[in-house]
Amino acid sequence: MKLYYSPLACSLADHISLVEAEAPFERESVDLKTKRTASGTDYRGITPKGYVPALVLDDGEILTENIAILDWLAAKYPALGVPGTLGRTRLLEALAFISTEVHGNFKPIWHAENEVQKARARMTISGFLDILSESLKGDYLFGAAPSVADFYLFVMLLWAERFDVSTPAPLIAMRQRIARRPAVQTAMQHEGLVSAIGQQADAAA
Repeated sequence: MKLYYSPLACSLADHISLVEAEAPFERESVDLKTKRTASGTDYRGITPKGYVPALVLDDGEILTENIAILDWLAAKYPALGVPGTLGRTRLLEALAFISTEVHGNFKPIWHAENEVQKARARMTISGFLDILSESLKGDYLFGAAPSVADFYLFVMLLWAERFDVSTPAPLIAMRQRIARRPAVQTAMQHEGLVSAIGQQADAAA
């Protein structure tokens, strides 16, 4: 497998998940402005969407979209998923909420110049983080072990810290807890990020 990522983008969730699962894979960074990979390849030849993540499977199939890739990883590596009859459905429910409501509302903060829009986005995101905080079932979203949804949420919590989004204390503790995991340290080091919380390197979303 090969993961195409951009440092501190949402693809960090996939990167962490692959390392956590001890999956054999290659990785290559993408410049989202030039659409060029680290080796000089036109990234649009890999996916015309032009954004990360993209995961090339062993048989050459290419997966895109964070929810799809994380769902596939949880199915292939059950330790990254959620057990039980409704496990996969609950996992997709969490992934969809994180993607559409939390991730989606960061766009004005990353790209808009209007401070009013940014302030409104911060308030909206903070409200959604409150909902996620109240849904914790232990140390993580689904209990004592992290899932791919927790790793996706972790990236959003890094963004929240970077952009001063008010975050409930249980999620701050969760962010710090996940940051200490060896797989997270490894993935962040590969992406050229500082592993200590609060000192992430600048990167494009």
